[in-house]
Amino acid sequence: MRAITIPEPGGPEALVWADVPDPQPAEGEVLIEVVASAVNRADLLQRQGFYDPPPGSSLYPGLECAGRIAEVGPGVHGWAVGDEVCALLAGGGYAEKVAVPAGQVLPVPSGLDLVSAAALPEVTCTVWSNVFMIAHLRPGETVLVHGGASGIGTMAIQLAKAVGARVAVTAGGPDKLARCAELGADILIDYREQDFVQEIRKATDGKGADVILDIIGAKYLQRNIKALAVSGRLAIIGLQGGVKAEVNLAALMAKRAAITGAGLRARPLNEKAAIVSAVREHVWPLIGNGQVRPIVDRTLPMSEAAEAHRVVDDSAHVGKVVLTV
Repeated sequence: MRAITIPEPGGPEALVWADVPDPQPAEGEVLIEVVASAVNRADLLQRQGFYDPPPGSSLYPGLECAGRIAEVGPGVHGWAVGDEVCALLAGGGYAEKVAVPAGQVLPVPSGLDLVSAAALPEVTCTVWSNVFMIAHLRPGETVLVHGGASGIGTMAIQLAKAVGARVAVTAGGPDKLARCAELGADILIDYREQDFVQEIRKATDGKGADVILDIIGAKYLQRNIKALAVSGRLAIIGLQGGVKAEVNLAALMAKRAAITGAGLRARPLNEKAAIVSAVREHVWPLIGNGQVRPIVDRTLPMSEAAEAHRVVDDSAHVGKVVLTV
């Protein structure tokens, strides 16, 4: 088969479409013939040499895919050759084939094609696990989503609205904020021109956000705490603004706030399977009835993965960038 390899870490040009050995499904795995994958910022970090795959995982980038099951490994039940599926991966999505634990496989939602479905697994699992399973966002609460126009952000807006929450977003510029508003965002904050702490307090009569979904990390930590409501929950899922910051514990305690940090890639298989199962139960019906949809900015051939990485590097997109085989 062919796959995107990284002979040496570097810029987008480090991605090489090359012939590699076919993967073989192990016990409890299925082999998927990939139709499409989607770009995540973790792929950019892996390309640069900063985010190695977990031990035993595929060395190729790609944390999600959609396609058809080509082979069912020993001990797998409920899936058959030819099934159209999408899957959460620890790696290997930028390829013509990938082996994946059966517990991380989802049926393609009703009404969606395979290319659109490739944009779902990582964002739905990340948002549902962090905003709902960990931070317990409830109807009537306010959630602040940083990076509202990103793949994560566009999904978080829709899911939060679907459960009856009020949604605030930060994004860079009026065009991206307009796209967030189209998806249901109620409070629009241009982080280039406005202070999100002041804006979220103003919009909530001084209360603050009950939940904050943060992709920035250290750079926003102190301001996120200021922006939280009493008993607020800050869910950190990205480190674009650095990894180390001081915490004012008095401010944290005064608000009885909680800070959590979680990723998906390195979690044990049983935890990933539990998240995928929850997504299938709670999110898939919302996609099936049209309340929630994948937001795909553009599609590019897998052989042009370097260009896709440049687009995501430059934040020149809204939603997901999808690679097709």
